[in-house]
Amino acid sequence: MKRDFLTMADVSREDISYLLSRADFMKSNICGRDKSLTLLKGKSVVTLFYENSTRTRCSFELAAKYLGAQTVGITTDGSSVKKGESLIDTAVTLDKMKADAIVIRHSVAGAPMLIAQHVKASVINGGDGMHAHPTQALLDMYTMKERFGTIEGLQVAIIGDVKHSRVAQSNIVGLSKMGASVKVFAPNTLLPKGIENQPCKICSNEREAFEGSDVIMGLRIQLERQKKGLFPSVEEYNRFYGVSARRMAMCNKGAIVMHPGPANRGIEIDCDVLDSEMCLKDEQVSNGVATRMALLEWAVCNNG
Repeated sequence: MKRDFLTMADVSREDISYLLSRADFMKSNICGRDKSLTLLKGKSVVTLFYENSTRTRCSFELAAKYLGAQTVGITTDGSSVKKGESLIDTAVTLDKMKADAIVIRHSVAGAPMLIAQHVKASVINGGDGMHAHPTQALLDMYTMKERFGTIEGLQVAIIGDVKHSRVAQSNIVGLSKMGASVKVFAPNTLLPKGIENQPCKICSNEREAFEGSDVIMGLRIQLERQKKGLFPSVEEYNRFYGVSARRMAMCNKGAIVMHPGPANRGIEIDCDVLDSEMCLKDEQVSNGVATRMALLEWAVCNNG
């Protein structure tokens, strides 16, 4: 049976638990001297990226190579997309070349779901528009589980541009499914329509957001949004919503800071916090490879 990984809503709690557990094995392997495994020997993984990416694309390609798969990376600049080839035609072409998995990132929400309907390969969503980024949520959850031993019962505050963040959308669903309590804190102009219907608490002030939290997840402020008047200035945003040492002091003892990167230093998060031991941004990068290894094995080895 074909296995796709498109949104956190589509995957069961049991599958998430399995993937997080399997990521432990993958991380122990990549932290050793010999990173090579043969779990996907003879398989092929294609990364199809219509948007720029460093972390997601590189981690998927390394994950596939560490598992023994053949990898091909395709960007719009070096493909027939420049000649006008449609998304479906591109995906079907890769499918006819017998790709076992296609990892896609696209600026249009729903693009991964569309091609999943037209190919036999497993399709993994590497981020689509403002809709979803489920593999980022998976590595975020793994990072939390690694630090606290469990996700159940954690208090997680997501702070920043929730409206335009596919990372926030996937984490709200995934964390809630795994038993965490999620809060969001942002200017009203940076909260999405219908947020009150999602499994999270909307905080009206910094104390509600930080007090009692185990995890603070900062989101990148997309500076181009300032031109649209969604917040007065980056200085004012930092003053009221920036993740600072003073605000982190309100959190539970041992609280951690996370950020999907790249971070705007001194805007959504202060430099002293970003560079402190409480910030696990570097662990998130390492864990991205381990969780994506687990995910590729889960998808490819069970496809067909």
